[in-house]
Amino acid sequence: MKYHGLLCLLAILSLAFSAQVSAQDEPTTRSTRPLRVVIVGDSTVCNYPQTSPNRGWGQFIAERFKDGTVRVINLAASGRSAKTFIREGRWKKALEEKPDYVLIQFGHNDSHGPGHAEATDASGDYKDYLRRYVDESRAVGATPVLVTPMVRRNFDAQGKIAEPTGSGNLLPYVNAMKEVGREKKAPVIDLYTSSKALAEKWGPKKSAELANREGDHTHFNEKGARAMADLVMKELPDVAPGLKPFVKSM
Repeated sequence: MKYHGLLCLLAILSLAFSAQVSAQDEPTTRSTRPLRVVIVGDSTVCNYPQTSPNRGWGQFIAERFKDGTVRVINLAASGRSAKTFIREGRWKKALEEKPDYVLIQFGHNDSHGPGHAEATDASGDYKDYLRRYVDESRAVGATPVLVTPMVRRNFDAQGKIAEPTGSGNLLPYVNAMKEVGREKKAPVIDLYTSSKALAEKWGPKKSAELANREGDHTHFNEKGARAMADLVMKELPDVAPGLKPFVKSM
């Protein structure tokens, strides 16, 4: 009996020691550190100083996550396209952040006319660059999330969003991004469609309240950037379910 009692005591002590070691090791595991979400994009996404009237939706994503669970690194830069963001070495720096998720929005500057350094062809090199973002995100262990460019708030006489017939038309870029998403089986947030619905619901006058300055139909003040952040975060937990447990209730 004494022998069996000693064996029981040793088993209990062994379990206690194992639990203590596991508890000590836990803070260093990947699962307990904040997830890293890197954002890449253009002027509608990037951070701005407090003294600027401009705001990008990327500035307001971090506050949508539960405290201490997610670190958001917004590397979007004004004036950049899918092409120039890579050529300037900005994408390399984004990958060096060792992200768990990458939110990727390009299209506005890509749609500029031929001859502009930032311009890309929607059915050609734009798609090639998007494939590269997806492939290289996955190569470092990150989940890429494509985000279609939101609408420019240009209205026709009937109060509907109107796209130009030449350069500046975003629809080919929106469709190209969706095609790459299907091809690569990568999640896509359709910010174009949701922002179009919001703008047409509000109409030209109320939509003007989103602008950073009078007459600017592309960029945002804080109200506009927060509205875009709301639309992004409404879809993000569904297209990237791994983030869902960390998103605050809206």
